[in-house]
Amino acid sequence: MKRLVDIVLSLTGLLILAPVFAIAALLIKNDSKGPVFFRQERIGRNFKPFMIYKFRTMTAGAEKKGALITVGGDARITRIGRTLRRYKIDELPQLLNVLKGDMSLVGPRPEVREYVELFKPEYAKLLKVRPGLTDPASLRYSQEESLLASSADWREQYAGSILPRKIALSMGYVEHHDVLTDFRLIWQTIFKIAETR
Repeated sequence: MKRLVDIVLSLTGLLILAPVFAIAALLIKNDSKGPVFFRQERIGRNFKPFMIYKFRTMTAGAEKKGALITVGGDARITRIGRTLRRYKIDELPQLLNVLKGDMSLVGPRPEVREYVELFKPEYAKLLKVRPGLTDPASLRYSQEESLLASSADWREQYAGSILPRKIALSMGYVEHHDVLTDFRLIWQTIFKIAETR
């Protein structure tokens, strides 16, 4: 049932949002050199790696010039990239990941290998399900970049404080989720994004 909902809603979303994709692509190409899309390896269900899709919001090759995690004020973020990030438009291409089966609409957010290895026993439980576009941890830490930007040592804060709390929230979802919970989280995510306007 969950996979059927993912297929129907992701396909519907891609069709409805096609004009948004086109506009975003034009703005990205006009703003800076480089591809429209950004791809990065994340760890998926049963520790299977996959390439996550996003609209590119940083200068081309930025992943080779700094940290894998982005904090607010990162000089690598482009002018249009800041707007795309603010309204979470950069995340929309992940609907393709959902349609392909790499991700679900709702599930623990997929992490890079470095942090999955750091908390491997916890991720062994979390990754029994497909990672998702949103979950309780995503809602709680929707302003994560700004939070990390205000930290004296953002790497330590992320690995030592924020990520363990996100894992705990995601674990609660994995242990007690159903279709109604998924729909509730989807609506909460839409309203959370609307609040940023």
